[in-house]
Amino acid sequence: MQPLLAIVGLTWKAAFRYRLFWVVTTLLLVAVVALPLLLKDDGTAAGFAQILITYTLSAVTGLLGLCTLWLACGTLARDIEDCQIQMVAVKPIARWQIWAGKWLGLLTLDAVLLAVAGLGIFGLLEYRARKLPEKELFKLKNEVLVARASVKEPDMEAAIRKETDREFKESLAKGAAADINPGALRQQIALNVRAALQVVQPNETRLWKIPLGAMKDRLKDQPLYVRMKFNSADMLRQENLHAYWQVGYPKKTALWQEEMSVVPDTFYEFKIDPNLFDENGDLYIAFLNVNETAVLFTLEEGMEVLYRQGGFGLNFVRGLGIILCWLGLLAALGLASASFLSFPVAAFFSIAVLMISFSSGTLTNVVNDGTLLGFNEEKGVKGHSAVDTLAVPAFKGMLEVINLVQGFSPIDSLSTGRLIPLETLGQAVGQIIGLLGGLLAAGGIFIFSRRELATAQGTQ
Repeated sequence: MQPLLAIVGLTWKAAFRYRLFWVVTTLLLVAVVALPLLLKDDGTAAGFAQILITYTLSAVTGLLGLCTLWLACGTLARDIEDCQIQMVAVKPIARWQIWAGKWLGLLTLDAVLLAVAGLGIFGLLEYRARKLPEKELFKLKNEVLVARASVKEPDMEAAIRKETDREFKESLAKGAAADINPGALRQQIALNVRAALQVVQPNETRLWKIPLGAMKDRLKDQPLYVRMKFNSADMLRQENLHAYWQVGYPKKTALWQEEMSVVPDTFYEFKIDPNLFDENGDLYIAFLNVNETAVLFTLEEGMEVLYRQGGFGLNFVRGLGIILCWLGLLAALGLASASFLSFPVAAFFSIAVLMISFSSGTLTNVVNDGTLLGFNEEKGVKGHSAVDTLAVPAFKGMLEVINLVQGFSPIDSLSTGRLIPLETLGQAVGQIIGLLGGLLAAGGIFIFSRRELATAQGTQ
């Protein structure tokens, strides 16, 4: 471990020699201290969390990400270009130890900076929270600065497929598919079945059965929170819609009723009375559409029930741990690029890879359309080119890799009081560091181990 730790120390010293490091450190102080003071919240718990957690932590993550990528490219590429690496390579230390030591040095440096920034944000949260009105402070402590788990109704995909199969067989038996492609007919039936579960027509009721299961004993006498979002069928209608709710089951449990005015396509949370679930732990939530237009609750995010699982402190630490995994991946990307490219080219290549990862929406559209040309509205058909044969499978592979990382969003969870389970942190370490970072490390170490360092000079 001594050679490895020596490289870690040299990496720290090299980072301190970069002006960018001190610029980013100064900007971190500005983001943690000055940004929350300059941006005033609206006095609500949600606005407070948006400023102190979302904006500040996003700025810290962006600054550290930029610094990490730049230092990762520079610390290895510059050592090779300036022939400094040759003084290290001739010593009794393996090439992989040099590469791993630089990565570990960058990761530990990021960990220290992230910990300092995290302590600053946490301290400001506690300090600024005292200035909120008493009602909003109570809401902040119970809905935002907590770790809340969620439960939804059981997955409906199996039931949708079963009902689709049944209706499709009936349609075939009636000869409905004589003038239509069977695949298109089946797809249309599936859409209709899904719509029947999601759309609530005027004067109709939608009922959710939320199974709390074994959690019912722990949640006894504890308040629960319903988080919901629906869309209006009338997209041109801008005014609020009325929502009438009833929670509980008549003659079996106590009932909670509420009527509210809400904006479509916006998440809402409201608190319900405790002990509204039955003896089996099932919580019944009914929505009555008293509007003149239909509304749609998506199966993915239309309805869920939140309950307190833990405190904010440990949840915040787990969130910082996931951010550290992202930074470790950026360090691996920069070092892998610098293993075979010069410093400017390595930085440009790494930034290009990041831009591709941020373009996942475009990649998704190409994969879904099966072509780079998109849909031709004049001809009513999809475009096609010879490049699609290679581009579409390549984009599909990129999406698979990008989705391994994009599924982790600790900032959104922290700002809304959502639990970041320890399993999620472990999964982030495994997928981001172990899998993607490991692949980049293996490629970077392989190239760096076989590179002729004596020829990698500015004289060529």
